[in-house]
Amino acid sequence: MSSPRPVVLERLAYTLAAPALAVAPNVAPDGAVNTSILLAGAVGAAGTFLAAKSDEPGTGRKLLRWSPLVLAAAVDVAAHHTTGWGPMGLDAWLAAGWLAAGWTVLPFSRLTRRRHRPALATPTPQLAEAAPAPQPAAVEDDGASTFTRAVRQLWERAGNPGKTIVVKAIPHDGEPHDLTMLLRAAEDGRPIGTLTTAAVAAAFGIDDAPGTIRLAAVEQLPGRQGGPGWLEVHITPDAALRRRTAPTRAQKWADTIGHQRGAIPGSVYVDRVRDDARGVTFVLARMDDPHHEPSIDLPTLATAMGAAYDDGRVFATVDGADILVAVWDSSPLAAVYPATRDLLTPDADGRWVCGFLTNGQPARQRVYTDRGAAHGLITAPSGGGKTQLMGLFVAADSLFGKVVWLATEAPDEKTAALGEHCDRYGVGALYMVRMSRALVALMEIRGEMVWEDGERHDWDPNRPGCPYRPLSAYLDEFLSAARDETYGTELMTNTETVSVKGRKYGIGETVAGQSVYVQDGFTQLLCENLRENCIPIVLKVAPKKIMDMFKSLGVAPEDIPEPLPRSFTPAEAGRIERIMAGQPEPPSNSNTGGAGWIIESKHPEVLRTLYMDFGAPIDHLFSDTVHGLTHHEIRELEARDLWFDWTQPPRPGEFGPEPGDEDDDTTPRRRSSRQPAARRDSVTTARQALEKIKHLTS
Repeated sequence: MSSPRPVVLERLAYTLAAPALAVAPNVAPDGAVNTSILLAGAVGAAGTFLAAKSDEPGTGRKLLRWSPLVLAAAVDVAAHHTTGWGPMGLDAWLAAGWLAAGWTVLPFSRLTRRRHRPALATPTPQLAEAAPAPQPAAVEDDGASTFTRAVRQLWERAGNPGKTIVVKAIPHDGEPHDLTMLLRAAEDGRPIGTLTTAAVAAAFGIDDAPGTIRLAAVEQLPGRQGGPGWLEVHITPDAALRRRTAPTRAQKWADTIGHQRGAIPGSVYVDRVRDDARGVTFVLARMDDPHHEPSIDLPTLATAMGAAYDDGRVFATVDGADILVAVWDSSPLAAVYPATRDLLTPDADGRWVCGFLTNGQPARQRVYTDRGAAHGLITAPSGGGKTQLMGLFVAADSLFGKVVWLATEAPDEKTAALGEHCDRYGVGALYMVRMSRALVALMEIRGEMVWEDGERHDWDPNRPGCPYRPLSAYLDEFLSAARDETYGTELMTNTETVSVKGRKYGIGETVAGQSVYVQDGFTQLLCENLRENCIPIVLKVAPKKIMDMFKSLGVAPEDIPEPLPRSFTPAEAGRIERIMAGQPEPPSNSNTGGAGWIIESKHPEVLRTLYMDFGAPIDHLFSDTVHGLTHHEIRELEARDLWFDWTQPPRPGEFGPEPGDEDDDTTPRRRSSRQPAARRDSVTTARQALEKIKHLTS
């Protein structure tokens, strides 16, 4: 090993000074050179005296450092008192001895000086191959391993960052540069000062890249202290490099999704399952803290999974602390699921399939609940697939054997086709209010009907001996009819009454409209009653209405879903080329009809409803028999003047006394629609008696 430059220079100085020690006292004892030697010797003697009296550590090093000057002065004095060059050239021999002592002692003197030790030969020594280093002054020799001593040497060279001492260092198997250090504060009983990952990286000559260095607290264990005076440092440059270049699935999840600003903060990868037959990949994850509720940013999640949010291919399902992410090859919301008789036929529990969720599960509706008849609530804007879905409901009720009534505010092709499979079908607010009157009356009639056991019971599909069939009434474009000046208020009142009591008499009503907002006319009471006794379906809601729509349906703010994409068809490639060529963009494919949410539990689930093709025959989806009311029910309705052709214009006295009545000539033709209809079997005036006779005669 070559000598350091300071050692070479000092040896050269000894070589040049040695002849002067022999010549100066003999040639010019009063000259400047000899005087300088004596003054330097006096300084050295004074320094030696002070060093000998000092109690500070390093006295031997100081004596060794002053010895060359003192010895040089002694040689000069001896040469001055000898005759000539002394016997046998003694002066020259003394000077040569001084030179030899300087050459021999000086290297040891240099190596023992503080802050003047030579640097290591290699800039980044391999820790596993590093030679044992001297223990730091603050750490006793505790029998540490060679690796730990090498790490201590590097740590002390860096100035003990954070005022810490390396207690133990453990290398990682198969990783030449990865290790774990256990540090403690240099001063007992004091916390560790500020220690940064940059300081650790500098001490070991590595990059401070994210994930390379991790500082962790030390828990107190039996036989080992812990707390703020201890720290565990994980240094993993090799693992971090491999993680950046070829990460595992768990590492990729943690780096792109599970980190603090990721799509699902705090989540941990569990497993991945591929279903080639269905074209979907399921990724299972869980929350690192099982008590922490998952927070999912769906657009960010889609990007992390390599998909565009507008493609509608990525969906997440939460079950407590468990998370299921489904990544489809093509959007399941763009698929077509044809309606079949098997899917629409209710099972033993009264459930039937109305569509499919994004995780591939069937989405089910019900024709009855444990409380009685089931209601229904369908909400969608124009073109959202509302009538298509209502057709599925009508078919399921028909296959269950229900009596089905259908009324719509305005006629269209699809509702007319459904009307052929209903016991009663009509159009307009007048038809709706007449139907609602009949429903209210039927509750009274059925409440008085005796079952086979001779008792009266609330409707129960599992109790034998029911004297009537369950009934489902459908009100399409309900809000439009509820705004009618003449009939709207009574229609809303009767609909609310049926929503409260109808379930006990096997009467369910399904309301279909474009909104459930109270400000749009949908009362809070009606919304709550339907929500409690049905499984609402919301289709194709505008993003800005998502919050208010689901809040009106009683969905908690934390469970309100993200808006659906405007289209489920991926954008065509080559947009830049079309712009450069001045070509127009292809038309967007509006394929979101029938896509929306089903709210069976507290959290809405995304679904695509079954498709009923009205352009083809649909008879095979319905029961061969259109069921109607019993003769007793019809007779009772006729007795109340409620069973007739509901498409007729308003009948005399149907909505209040006619002008010219004997009791009040100023009474308007139509009474206020806020008042419920009176029973038609009560006769209070002569004119009413005449009308009753005419009706019975006809």
